[in-house]
Amino acid sequence: MSGERIEGTGPEGVTAEKAATAQAGPVKAMVLCSGGVDSTTLLAMACNKYGSGNVHALSISYGQKHNREIESAKAVAKYYGVEQRFLDLSAIFADSNCSLLVQSTEDIPQESYAEQLEESDGSPVSTYVPFRNGLFLSSAASMALSLGCSVLYYGAHHDDWAGNAYPDCSQEFVDAMAAAISQGTGGELHLEAPFVQWSKADIVREGLRLGVPYELTWSCYEGGEKPCGVCGTCIDRQRAFELNGTTDPLLS
Repeated sequence: MSGERIEGTGPEGVTAEKAATAQAGPVKAMVLCSGGVDSTTLLAMACNKYGSGNVHALSISYGQKHNREIESAKAVAKYYGVEQRFLDLSAIFADSNCSLLVQSTEDIPQESYAEQLEESDGSPVSTYVPFRNGLFLSSAASMALSLGCSVLYYGAHHDDWAGNAYPDCSQEFVDAMAAAISQGTGGELHLEAPFVQWSKADIVREGLRLGVPYELTWSCYEGGEKPCGVCGTCIDRQRAFELNGTTDPLLS
């Protein structure tokens, strides 16, 4: 692992540097930024690699039950001094009963992803928003290309797609979207997802090395002043910090 080099996941291993050889000026990057641990670590890596002035953060509202993650994304973008853009795609998910969404009749599960998967018979967990990340990446690709970016960063990681919890975080999904984005932009934009084979603990380890301000981030599926500590993402986050011999700053 290294914050100095972010490998490409697109067809034929094309990297942003290679894509930029035919264009003048520095490489510009866009990072999908939710305000959580994974995307904030990725934003730190991109800023470290390209410089904050060449990085755009894109934060997307999708009809979630609270706005804490968007507020955290704003705080993170301000901390790193990057330009931030926003999209509201909530109308697309208006008919979904995903437990993360404001119109849902379902409660957010208060158990680990492993426990949820045992009950789902291999289907995605109830907090899976229908093809959300495919929509996010398609929208981000259009915006990134319009802003002159040659690389789009996506923070999917192994723990999210293990057991098919979130199929739009898997290696197969990333490879397919990378191919589509490269093909659909004439090779001008490339998707990179350097965490897709990393665990959340790996990501936190790298973030600690880079001095990521995790106290500004938010992962909990519930709103409020403090994380609930019992939803799947809270459990994963707390464990990731523990595996690195430290405490989540939101719990200290």
